[in-house]
Amino acid sequence: MARILLVEDDRDQATTIDEWLTAEHHNVVIAYDGEEGAYRIDNDVFDVIVLDWDLPKMTGIDILKRYRVKKGSTPVIMLTGKGTIADRESGLDGGADDYLTKPFSLRELSARIRALLRRPGEVKSNVLTARNLILDPVKHSVTKNGEEVMLLPRDFALLEFFMRNLDVVFSTDALIQRVWEDDSDVTSDALRTAIKRLRKKLDDGDDESKSVIENIPRVGYRMRA
Repeated sequence: MARILLVEDDRDQATTIDEWLTAEHHNVVIAYDGEEGAYRIDNDVFDVIVLDWDLPKMTGIDILKRYRVKKGSTPVIMLTGKGTIADRESGLDGGADDYLTKPFSLRELSARIRALLRRPGEVKSNVLTARNLILDPVKHSVTKNGEEVMLLPRDFALLEFFMRNLDVVFSTDALIQRVWEDDSDVTSDALRTAIKRLRKKLDDGDDESKSVIENIPRVGYRMRA
């Protein structure tokens, strides 16, 4: 599961892409104009950015150049109706990693995303930190205070999701849908058991009120930054 930012002002196309990538088990965040896209890029962490060229308020190429100047290294796929060689050169020179000309195949977009996700870990800025924890999705490792923490694969996926969404409260159903999306038979008891295992590995004591993963009664769970 990759976390993907889609910056696209055509809402119908954004919905189509969102539904396709979500069906492929990606977590998609959508921004509908340049300013919102730039804000998301500056204040969140993504594995891939899919960025339309022609956007209101701030163009995609301006967002991309600004991001690269700030040393942002997340892979970026540009979407555009501009198909000339000069336009492609402009986009790639501006810092794009790949380029798709509209109209394009959703299967091709998926293939381009997979190719970018296969790049070596140092190319992608996706090492996550929170409190005394560091999680590296590429190396599939977690450390606490510099010491490695061994987690089951599903517990690792759950922790990764929490660390990508710090301080956001998710219901039990939402967490199951996001983390166990390929297993329709999972129960809320499985989620609670996974959280219990994470707390045992990550917390510094037995006081649940000070746990890294907070239970909000009758609402859900969140990981506190």
